[in-house]
Amino acid sequence: MIELRFTAQKSNGQLINGTVSEPTFREGKKKIQNLTEKNQLKILKIEKKSAYLYKIRKGREKPIRGEQRAYSKAEVENALRKLGYEVLSVNKVLLELNFKPPQQEVVSFVKISAELLEQKLPYSEVLTLLINDINNKTLKETLRQINNELKKGADSETTFLRYQTVFGKFTAYMLGLASKSGNMAEIYRATAKFLERQQEFKKNLRSALITPLVTLFVLFLAVLFYVGYIFPETAKLFVKFDIPLPPMTAATLKLSDFLLNNALLVALATVGPPIVLWRFSKTKKGKLFFDRYMMKLPIMGSLIHKTNIEVFCRVFYTLYSGSAESIEPIRIAAEATGNSYFEQQIKNVAIPLMIKKGVGITESFEASGIFTETALSRFHSGEETGTIKNTAYQLANYYESETVFRLKNIIELIQVGIAMVIMVVMIGLTLVSAETATISPKAPTMK
Repeated sequence: MIELRFTAQKSNGQLINGTVSEPTFREGKKKIQNLTEKNQLKILKIEKKSAYLYKIRKGREKPIRGEQRAYSKAEVENALRKLGYEVLSVNKVLLELNFKPPQQEVVSFVKISAELLEQKLPYSEVLTLLINDINNKTLKETLRQINNELKKGADSETTFLRYQTVFGKFTAYMLGLASKSGNMAEIYRATAKFLERQQEFKKNLRSALITPLVTLFVLFLAVLFYVGYIFPETAKLFVKFDIPLPPMTAATLKLSDFLLNNALLVALATVGPPIVLWRFSKTKKGKLFFDRYMMKLPIMGSLIHKTNIEVFCRVFYTLYSGSAESIEPIRIAAEATGNSYFEQQIKNVAIPLMIKKGVGITESFEASGIFTETALSRFHSGEETGTIKNTAYQLANYYESETVFRLKNIIELIQVGIAMVIMVVMIGLTLVSAETATISPKAPTMK
C-alpha cells in the first residue's frame, strides 16, 4: 500500500493535514483530489511515505545502520535525535521493490499465528515474534505497520483491509474480523485451512490443465521448426536432382512450403489467439465469461464447480452465527471462491431474494443456479432442522474428499494422454525421417 500525506487549506486560511492509503500513488492522489474538491479545499502539498536508510551512533559506540519509513528525511533525523542518537547519514531509498509475498509465506504466517493463539499468547506478542522471524521484506514491513497501528487503537478490520494487496481481499477481511471476534484462534485456523486448500487446488489444477497445455504448445512449436526448417533442407536436395519423393515425404514437403510461404499468417494464428484470450480474461467481462464456462468444461468443469461450492461452504461455516445475520457471511463466502460468476449469482440473485422478498437460503441458492442438487438438498435439510452451519461444514468436507480423489485420477489420465500424443508425434517424425532415408538417386546411365 502507498501511504500519502497531504496538506490542504480552507477558504479562511486554516491548514488541514490528512493521510490516505491506496494500492498505487495515482489512486491515492485521485482520492485526495476528490476529498479536497468535495470539501472545497486547496491542496498545498502531497508527500509519499518512503524508505530511508540511516546510520547513527550513540557516544563512542559502533555505528548502527537501519531503515525507517517516513514522509521526509527531516522526520527521520528528528526522530533519531530525540532518541539520543548522533545522526551520521540519512538517505532515501531510490528504488523500492516491494513485491507481493509468495502465497506460501502468507499461509505460513496465518498457520503459525493460529497455533500461537491457541497457546493463549497475546496477539501483540504473536505479531512481534513473527515480525522477527519472517524473511520476506514486504510481509515483515506490513506486519510491523499493522502492529504499530493496532497498538495506537486503530480498528483491526480497517487496518488489515488496507493491506489486502499483500494478503488478498478475503484473508485481510478474515484476519481483521478475527481481532474483533471472541474466537481469534478458530478464525485464524479456518483461514489457514482455506488458504492451504486453495493453494493445493491451484497446484493440482496447474498440473491438470496448464502444464499439459504448455507441453503441447512447446511440442507444436518444435514440430513447426522441424517441418518448416530442418526437413526441407534435406528434402529439397532430392527435388533439385529430380528424384521422386515417397508419399509422406512429398506431403510433408508441401506442408513445409505452405508454412514458409505463409510464415506471418502461421505465426499470427499460433501466437495471436493465446494472447487475445489472455488479454480478454483480464477484463471484467472476460473473467466473468471464463469463470462461467470453466465450470462447464468436460471432466474438469465438474471439479472446478464443486471446489467453488466447497470453498463457499467452508467460509460460510466459519462466519455464520445465525439466520438473523446470514447476508454478510454469504457475501464474503461468495467472494472467497475467486469465481466472478459464482460471486455475481450470489450477490445479484440470491442475496436480493433474501433481502427484498424474504426468501429462505435454500430457495435463494436454487434460484442462483450455481449449486448442485446434492448441495441444495443438504442445505434444505439443514435449514429445516436448524443445523445449516454444520451442514455447510459437512458439505465442505464431502466435496473436498471427492474433488481431491477425482483430481488425482484426472491428472494421471491427462499425463498418460500427453505421453501418448508425444509418442504419436515422435513416431510420425521418425517415419518421415526413415522414409526420407530410403530415397536413393537414380543410377547414372551411359550414353
